[in-house]
Amino acid sequence: MPVIVASRQIHLDFHTGPDVPDVGRDFDARAFARTMKRANVNSVTVFAKCHHGLLYYPTKRAEHHPGLKPALDLLGDQIEALHVEGIRAPIYLSVQCDEYAANTHPEWVARKADSGQVKWGDGVFKPGWQILDMSTAYQDYLADQTAEVLRRFKPVDGIFFDMCWDQPSTTRPFIDGMRSAGLDPEDAAQRQRHARTVAHAYMRRFSQMVKAASRNASVYFNGRKLHDLAEEVRFQEQIEIEALPTGGWGYLFFPKNVRFARTFAKPYLGMTARFHKSWADFGGLKPQAALEYETAQMLAHGARCSIGDQLHPRGTLDRGAYQLIGGVYDRVAAREPWCLDATSVAEIGLFQVPTGPEVGIARTSGTDEGAVRMLAQLKLQFDVVVASSALERYRLIILPDCIRIDAALGKRLAAYVRAGGCVLATGSSGLAVDGAGAWDALGVGLVGLSPFQHTYLRFGPGIDREVPPSDHILYDKGWQVRPRPGTRAFGRVIEPYFDRRWDHFCSHQQTPGATVTRWPIATLRTLGKGCIGYIPFAVFSAFNSHGNYPYRLLVRNLLDHLLPDPLVRIVAPTGTEVTVMRQKRGPDHAARTVVHLLHYSPERRTEKLDIVEDVVPLHDLDLSLALAKKPRRCYLAPEVKDLHFAWNNGRVHLTVPEVVGHALVVFE
Repeated sequence: MPVIVASRQIHLDFHTGPDVPDVGRDFDARAFARTMKRANVNSVTVFAKCHHGLLYYPTKRAEHHPGLKPALDLLGDQIEALHVEGIRAPIYLSVQCDEYAANTHPEWVARKADSGQVKWGDGVFKPGWQILDMSTAYQDYLADQTAEVLRRFKPVDGIFFDMCWDQPSTTRPFIDGMRSAGLDPEDAAQRQRHARTVAHAYMRRFSQMVKAASRNASVYFNGRKLHDLAEEVRFQEQIEIEALPTGGWGYLFFPKNVRFARTFAKPYLGMTARFHKSWADFGGLKPQAALEYETAQMLAHGARCSIGDQLHPRGTLDRGAYQLIGGVYDRVAAREPWCLDATSVAEIGLFQVPTGPEVGIARTSGTDEGAVRMLAQLKLQFDVVVASSALERYRLIILPDCIRIDAALGKRLAAYVRAGGCVLATGSSGLAVDGAGAWDALGVGLVGLSPFQHTYLRFGPGIDREVPPSDHILYDKGWQVRPRPGTRAFGRVIEPYFDRRWDHFCSHQQTPGATVTRWPIATLRTLGKGCIGYIPFAVFSAFNSHGNYPYRLLVRNLLDHLLPDPLVRIVAPTGTEVTVMRQKRGPDHAARTVVHLLHYSPERRTEKLDIVEDVVPLHDLDLSLALAKKPRRCYLAPEVKDLHFAWNNGRVHLTVPEVVGHALVVFE
């Protein structure tokens, strides 16, 4: 049997300190499970062990929670009651956060280079989790706990291991492990590398333990960088994207990372929470519109849904929270027939920006975020990819701002373009900077980095659609490039009189433009059946930092040459999110394409908190979609309301009468 990953989950935190005296006092298993059932929940992650390092089932182990009556099997009763209602119950185990172990075995606590303890919090006398070193005997201690859980609750529905990042340390076992591997413990980068080795080793160990005990169990290690999925997906049975928008992640984290997660052949889900702010915000309840938006985003990308909550220490659920969750999950359940097991219809592969100290000076800030913002505002359909991805499935590859192109990738991309694909490179991507070789197919030669901090973009014919006839400020330095023969140049860079300095400046901000240079603001080269576009500055990082809309117009207008017939065309506000998904066979056995339209507007209600409280409807949106053949039927879901449409030159044209938050337009 394949591993089952449920579609409407609750992640039920239960980090309950040892000073709480009445753990589970008011727990009613039947009421607990029925509350979940009424809220349309089909999976609840329940706790065996929390960050305090305490256990919530009968055990002879010393770390049994002192406030839980020895005879009360809180975990077992939760699992049994949920199963009676047909609800799955994966089990939670905390990994690198364990206060009990840290206090009883301080030699297991991870250490900094100065020998101070690693702690989630500022200072010894501030509340915060002590972080354990998995190189120490703590790993065997955790393995014993895990083995007991796997025996006692066999077969488990799944195990959710939490707090599993790469943790460098300077404990004796960690240093000994480095020396055995031929690494230098004094080198911070090598300590980080060894931390990755340690993490992969224990992930492999614990995954094998779970699968040996319960073959069909789900396994997930939370806290890993989603950036590294290509390397680590082998340890996981599913991919979970923890992203509480109001809890520090923001509203861009999920749509950025899901576009990478969905390229792997594993079930994937988004995890938000019902809290106004972040985890354990007791008494904090977010507006329904916000939770509705967050789950709608998940559905729009083919993800399953998970909503975080925290059980009160006495074992009672918050009534208001489950009224909120139930209302949202009712909406999710109604839309699932058009969402589950859908795959993305993406025509663009956006390269993931590399991370780590080896990236060098060409690294830009916020490139991923800026690219996702811009492409989403342009309503383009894209996945996030890496060099090992199936690039040939996309019509266009984007190399944003700082992608190094080695000989192998350059050869592969050149063959891709000759066969009819297109490439857009920006910034230093493909240039001979920072010790990297140049990609000759780019069609430009590098002159150097601009000597001016601020320059201006003068758009010209072929790239000036809807651009105001001004010289537009470029707030960051760009590259000066010389187009090679056969490469078309667009626009010109305008340089200022001089750079602004303390003893040499003009007016309030940057110095005005003065000189028209020969440096282009964009280029285009035809190669075989395809073509390559280039923008000689970090346009996506700049868009993320400055939000200057001419940067978006520049990319859009160059894409007019690279992708002249995009999958979707729609007249809608820039904040409207559009995704295209495909079900090969829906529940009614009909193959279908589904266009998701989302229009929720997060507002900055405090200095750092964005929230959605009001849903403002949109009306009469003109939508055009490219399809291989004329559809038999177009309608809105879940209402199943037919829409009149026209078919012309391989495109469907229709008007969406209304979008109230989230609309699904179905083409069968």
